Amino acid sequence: MTASPTPPTPAVTTDVLVVGSGPAGASAVLFLATYGTSALLVTKYSRLSDTPRAHITNQRTMEAMRDMGLEDRLLREATPWEYMGNTTFCTSLAGEELGRIPSWGTDTVRHADYELQSPCTMLDAPQTITEPVLVQAAQERGAHVRFDTEYLGHVQDEEGVTTTVRDRLTGAQYAIRSKYLVGSDGARSKVAADLGLPFEGPGAVGGALSIVFEADLSRFVAHRPSVLYWMLRPGAEKEGVGLGVLRMIKPWTEWMLMWGYEVAAGPPELTDDVVRELAVKLVGTDDFQMRVKSRSPWTVNHHFATTIARGRVFCAGDAIHRHPPTNGLGSNTSIQDSYNLAWKLAHVLSGAASPALLETYDAERAPVARQIVERANQSIADTGKIITALDLTDTTDVDKLDAQLALRKAPGPEGEKVRAALREAIAYKAYEFDAHGVEHNHRYASSAVVPDGTPMPEFRRDPQLYAQPTTWPGAKIPHTWVTREGHRVSTLDLVGRGRFSVVTGIGGEAWLEAAEALGAELGLPITPVAIGPGREFEDPYGTWAELGEIDDGGVLLVRPDGVVAARHRSAPSSPQAASDWLRDALVTVLHRAAG
Repeated sequence: MTASPTPPTPAVTTDVLVVGSGPAGASAVLFLATYGTSALLVTKYSRLSDTPRAHITNQRTMEAMRDMGLEDRLLREATPWEYMGNTTFCTSLAGEELGRIPSWGTDTVRHADYELQSPCTMLDAPQTITEPVLVQAAQERGAHVRFDTEYLGHVQDEEGVTTTVRDRLTGAQYAIRSKYLVGSDGARSKVAADLGLPFEGPGAVGGALSIVFEADLSRFVAHRPSVLYWMLRPGAEKEGVGLGVLRMIKPWTEWMLMWGYEVAAGPPELTDDVVRELAVKLVGTDDFQMRVKSRSPWTVNHHFATTIARGRVFCAGDAIHRHPPTNGLGSNTSIQDSYNLAWKLAHVLSGAASPALLETYDAERAPVARQIVERANQSIADTGKIITALDLTDTTDVDKLDAQLALRKAPGPEGEKVRAALREAIAYKAYEFDAHGVEHNHRYASSAVVPDGTPMPEFRRDPQLYAQPTTWPGAKIPHTWVTREGHRVSTLDLVGRGRFSVVTGIGGEAWLEAAEALGAELGLPITPVAIGPGREFEDPYGTWAELGEIDDGGVLLVRPDGVVAARHRSAPSSPQAASDWLRDALVTVLHRAAG
């Protein structure tokens, strides 16, 4: 569908070619290899990420890593949850605090919400940690990786995709023949451009500088641990991410400084003097030593693809959703794109599903691309409430800024007004730092989900702030703790592993029997799960009985990505009825011919 120069005769073959080694590409090749699918990853770079870009790792991503058996490896290497919490707004690290907001579920009030939603913690795991873990595990499981290999173009036909690449060490060009191609080559994706994917949004809306440096700043931050410190400095709200930022990379000795620049004017020359001046400005003193590790400009984007796949080529990650790092959604959404796509590719390639299943990737993930781009950009706009709270339109007038900052310490009605406005503005940043619902409340609507005739449950609380579990088809199966031989196990651990699952209880034996028979008939192993007294899994806390939203004899058909594909809320009228219903559901989800 997309032309490139006439490709040479294919020299390499694979089932799936993945272009790009960032979070989307690295996780895609990991998932595919884990499912036993032949996969090759190519990247034009000579190494994995050498800068700690995306870092917030949310529970939904950690659930995917748990499914892959990598949760413990990441826990060992990343900054733990308890260090992530006190997002602080101040004039500088050494200056005055304007306020703090507990973040990422670390607040006592919100922590229970997070623990009830998932068996996994939040983590701070920069790409310098996650990419090696993902790629190494993928290679251990049979995936192949080629560095210094640049994607040039591709041609699709009825049988597959021929991709032309260049070896950047020798200059030699050669072709890779694959059945499918995944373009996860970042915000300047050539794969997406070659596909002609349609995008919406204004594009680049600001400029930002990222400077990574080593400096022991423990005395300023160890008593208020966080991954982010936001500085209200003159000019800090211009472009960038709303204010000046110091982001912790390693507690408390490695940092990333972020500051804005005007896109139209272009980035400044990041000389040693400029870098030092910015660091001193945000730290608030020159009494520290620093060693700069990297410096780079980037653009704050507001851009998302409305179609994310065409034919045999699929795009994932920043290739289809380009946005600022606010809300910490970038790498998480990228990994979850791949988690959605990989099981579908694996089932189609194994013959268990029709290629039509792959069309559901666009239907399910394109709305998520839009959602997170809009949310991340809104969070930058919301930061402006802090400046407005000081009765300012900007920070250009330094004397006025200082006067308004002093007013927050003054007695009387004016001081009270400023203090109240600041508290409200900082508390509103929960929509950036505690947007638990944004991370968990996806409800897929596609032909890989079978509606059960019930309306989507109404959200009882703010759907951006609060995760609200349900077994309504299209939602992720809820987490709760059940037991096996007395030992506690999450309901999420009962499903996944690349397989469909049926989850039922006492009175649902016919579902399990039907699953075994249909699995053998369709060449599709199905995990049987029975929860209840005397069954393999018991519900001693009584929480699954409520969260399951089905009768004891009802059933959930759960996809390999943990999403409820179909639901029958009551016991079957007969074994044949159970077999017929389950067959219809599987045939529908897998897009197989009814016969």
